[in-house]
Amino acid sequence: MPVFEITKQATFDAAHHFPNEPEGSIYRRVHGHSFTVEATVRSEVLDVEHGWVADLGALDRALKAAAETLDHGMLNEHEGLELPSLEHLCLWFAKTLKPEWPGLCRIQVARPTINERCVLSL
Repeated sequence: MPVFEITKQATFDAAHHFPNEPEGSIYRRVHGHSFTVEATVRSEVLDVEHGWVADLGALDRALKAAAETLDHGMLNEHEGLELPSLEHLCLWFAKTLKPEWPGLCRIQVARPTINERCVLSL
């Protein structure tokens, strides 16, 4: 049986710091990044009326709204991001999107300018 996955991507810029790192650590200082986030929804069944897994436009709007919540802000100020690692960002996006997107199966958060990313498989 075929399995379909659809993916949308959004971007945001945000600052953060890691308060548990030792004094003098570059990670302890406030600094910022440009991020990309991808959300993937999976289904074995296509919507009969439309012939798709889900409305890509709706997924795009939901993902961009979540990213907008973090954009140009301090990540540490958001619940669940007190330690704002890529891993915790993946969990934050999953928690934010999963209630409306039960087929959500993957979140990827990346910092492309420094070639880092994390993938959460759900």
